[in-house]
Amino acid sequence: MRTYSWFTVMIGVVLLIAGCATTGDLRRIHSNLDNQIRLTNEKIAAVEQLSGGVKEEIAGLRGQDEKNAESVAALRGTLAENRAEVTEIREQIQQLKGSIDSLRRDLANATMRTAKQREDEEKGLRDRLDKLTFKVNFIENFLGIGKKDEPSEPAADKNGRPPAAAAKEAAPAGKSRPADKESQYAAAYDLFREGKYEKSREAFESFLRQHPETEFSDNAQFWIGECYYFEKKYEKAIVEYDKVVKNFPEGSKVPYALLKQGLSFLRLGDKASAKLLLQQVIKDFPNTSQARIARTRLAEIK
Repeated sequence: MRTYSWFTVMIGVVLLIAGCATTGDLRRIHSNLDNQIRLTNEKIAAVEQLSGGVKEEIAGLRGQDEKNAESVAALRGTLAENRAEVTEIREQIQQLKGSIDSLRRDLANATMRTAKQREDEEKGLRDRLDKLTFKVNFIENFLGIGKKDEPSEPAADKNGRPPAAAAKEAAPAGKSRPADKESQYAAAYDLFREGKYEKSREAFESFLRQHPETEFSDNAQFWIGECYYFEKKYEKAIVEYDKVVKNFPEGSKVPYALLKQGLSFLRLGDKASAKLLLQQVIKDFPNTSQARIARTRLAEIK
């Protein structure tokens, strides 16, 4: 505004100096100057308004930049968190893989343990079977079951007595004498079943003196050894079992006598002698229950 005022004054001075200007000319000049001043002011206002808008826009842009910077910072934070989560997830996956490997190893070990348990169970069952076979063997001996290799050997009746003894009871009185050896043998065996070992042994010894070579003689000799065994007189039992082997080598009681000799030596603590006899049973009678029992007992000797 000051610039235009000075400009107006200078023009007036010039006109006055020139002396040519009239009042009308001065008015026109003044009017033109006012229009120019007004236009100039409008332009200045427009420029100032435009400048203000630009400033506002710049301020808005700066604000937007700040917001964008904040958004970028937030996005970077989110990305960092995501990376951390991904890292954590990867660690969890590794842990899970480790757990899976551990479970697989445990499963393999459990399978191996199961197989070992099955083996132990099977061994236990075999041991039980051998022991039961051993008991059955004794029961057969106790019942006086005949020679399996000789069809003519009589079997025991349902009461455990030789059938010849039962036949004697049913035979006529006039034919009782041929059955004397059977009845004598049965009487001695009855004493054994009753646990009267001393009397049973004496009765079997008497039977052998009267009937040294009959189908019952090897059985009688074996039962003498059994009487001593159950009386825990193992040395004497060994001697009597040995008589079965030497005096009746073809008889069915030989594997029984050898086995019981070995067990008698075990009772006496003589493991070396017991091993030799048990090994002989396995060698000479490989497919018998006595051999199976001998193998079991050998495995138990340390």
